[in-house]
Amino acid sequence: MKPVAITPLSKAKLQKYARLHQKKFRDQEGLFLAEGLRTVRELCMNLPGEEMLVALLVREGEADAARFAQPWKEKLFSINEKECSQLAETSTSQGIFGVFRQQRPFEPAAEAGLAKSDRSFMVALDDVQDPGNVGTILRTAVWFGADVLICSSGTADRYNAKAVRSCAGSIFAIRHYGVDCLDLELLRLKKLGYSIVSSSLEGKDFREFSSWPAKQVLVIGNEANGISEPVRALADRLVRIPHGGASVRVESLNAAVSAAILMERMAL
Repeated sequence: MKPVAITPLSKAKLQKYARLHQKKFRDQEGLFLAEGLRTVRELCMNLPGEEMLVALLVREGEADAARFAQPWKEKLFSINEKECSQLAETSTSQGIFGVFRQQRPFEPAAEAGLAKSDRSFMVALDDVQDPGNVGTILRTAVWFGADVLICSSGTADRYNAKAVRSCAGSIFAIRHYGVDCLDLELLRLKKLGYSIVSSSLEGKDFREFSSWPAKQVLVIGNEANGISEPVRALADRLVRIPHGGASVRVESLNAAVSAAILMERMAL
């Protein structure tokens, strides 16, 4: 079978998409760039709507990627090696990129539904700065059935290329949004009946709790400094993950690992 001809990407679109490596342009355009066959495939398979996919860019000669992209052939464009290097952030590019629209803002109707629900589980990130941790926590939250992921203004951008790769394409699988002041958002959620559970080295061993609130928000703090003081003041529970062995041999757990351990226990 003769290969289907793919339209070359224009220089104007190449420049536009390459700028998506910068947060200000991602926010300005309402778009983000994803790289790699696994990530792009999972994003395409979980599209909230077909309009969320803007373009698929495939390096010339990448037969597997081109075959995968055929269902979206009207949005498929070819790029050469040089153009691929302009878009790539990994050292060894797989030769396929996706341009997607950012998730729509959290709708009041959806939030009202959660507020009225008897049970709900959310995760909040308090200045988690490593985009790899942000992406991993997002994917883990999806796995454990969290309803929403909330990010403080100091948390790494969810649409950062590393975060998108780390969540392996699951960014459309959970509602998520950012806030300027996490403490004010948590206070608002407390008024809606949510309990705030914050991870802290000064907290109580999480295994000592025999039950968990029906509506709760798990807060994961900054990798170096933990949760901020305003957030700590709002916490209904401070919890910690105890170390094993007779002595402490590492300072703390990775933020994403801590989040996964706590989510496994708290998820409803």
